[in-house]
Amino acid sequence: MVSEHAPKVLVASNRGPVSYTLREDGSLDSKRGGGGLVSGLSAVEDKVWVCAALSDGDREAVRRGVSEPGVRMLDIDASVHADAYNGIANSVLWFVHHMLYQTPVEPVFDAEFRRQWASYEAYNRAFAEALAEEADPDSAVLVQDYHLTLVPGMLRELRPDLRIGHFSHTPWAPVDYFRLLPDDIGRQVLHGILGADRAAFLTRRWADAFIGCCTEVLGGTGRTRIGVHGLGADADFLRRRSREADVDERMATLREQVGEGRKTIVRVDRTELSKNIVRGLHAYRALLEERPEWRERVVHVAFAYASRQDLTVYRDYTAEVQRVAEDINATYGTTDWTPVLLHVDDDFARSLAAYRLADVALVNPIRDGMNLVAKEVPVVSDHGCALVLSREAGAYEELGEDAIVVNPYDVSATAEALHEALTMDGDERAARTERLAAAATSLPPQQWFLDQLDALLG
Repeated sequence: MVSEHAPKVLVASNRGPVSYTLREDGSLDSKRGGGGLVSGLSAVEDKVWVCAALSDGDREAVRRGVSEPGVRMLDIDASVHADAYNGIANSVLWFVHHMLYQTPVEPVFDAEFRRQWASYEAYNRAFAEALAEEADPDSAVLVQDYHLTLVPGMLRELRPDLRIGHFSHTPWAPVDYFRLLPDDIGRQVLHGILGADRAAFLTRRWADAFIGCCTEVLGGTGRTRIGVHGLGADADFLRRRSREADVDERMATLREQVGEGRKTIVRVDRTELSKNIVRGLHAYRALLEERPEWRERVVHVAFAYASRQDLTVYRDYTAEVQRVAEDINATYGTTDWTPVLLHVDDDFARSLAAYRLADVALVNPIRDGMNLVAKEVPVVSDHGCALVLSREAGAYEELGEDAIVVNPYDVSATAEALHEALTMDGDERAARTERLAAAATSLPPQQWFLDQLDALLG
């Protein structure tokens, strides 16, 4: 464990632990965020969190000097942030690591890309300079994710005394796909992360892919140590939160919508292109078509919460999810059975209610750094839940033995997997769920963060 005399800890991430909304009367509302990083950081008292101002409310808070203790929010020019975040991080680096490009027509790395890349450099430099200002001598700095790949190298030049770690929450592309990036940009990304003393990943597969890229492109990883920390579900929080009154209310509503005696196939995702929601719906359609005995006996509870709707490709994808769900309902639905129960508005209590009700959980991403939904469902399931899991999810490394594993592109095989899951013996399903929950909670967020910090300081 980290000693009580450990140096101050700094964390850098695009999104911070708090956000601000500007009211009509000019006052500011603050809202605390959630997630594994917020939960993990609660294990450390003496810390500074450096993040970007993401909204007009955030930027106004910075200008007024409004902040929470231990949080430094950077008022980076909104157009620079948009270029860096949407233009590069989400439209280039995310696409590379999740292998999402339609390569006959994209990517196109032209003058506009270079202009946006300059913004990405400026955005990363703003973080490096802020961290350099905030850090005490020998502080530990943990830089998060693909938004900030250049920060470790930039910070190393400014403050060689610091101990710097970088953690990737996404997959890492295999070398042949990584080399879609322009050669100089690929080298810059790798050199940026290798500015850290230690680079860490969610699974051994992603770590090995990074090492492969460094070896092929740069000749090795230099002095940077490589680590793996598989973020687990926060069992105590999930079990407590899933038993609160608002979750019980959502369960009653869902039960009524599903109908008496019917089984449920549940998925809860953001409408990110990597989540493979459309193929999941096609697999459900194939189940109903090829195994008509399931008609009126099962409901697909699909929560596809809107994500990155400022990007056209994501708006189009969300619309396609809705179109396919509506088509299934129009084709197979009856007066008292709606085959797909789709919600696109975010509701965490309703998600937990669906977790508890699920007979089958469908987690079929094209590619995913971890996928915490696969870990959360078994933890809160009331009666045991069969997990249909893509082999391309990072969670597969830990959960694959007790899941029904699928190739995410194979719709027919996924339909068969859904049938196998729906017909699984109750005792077997309960036993698998127990083992899945144990594996899913082996490294809860606080320990996940402390393990990284210990490894960096060790």
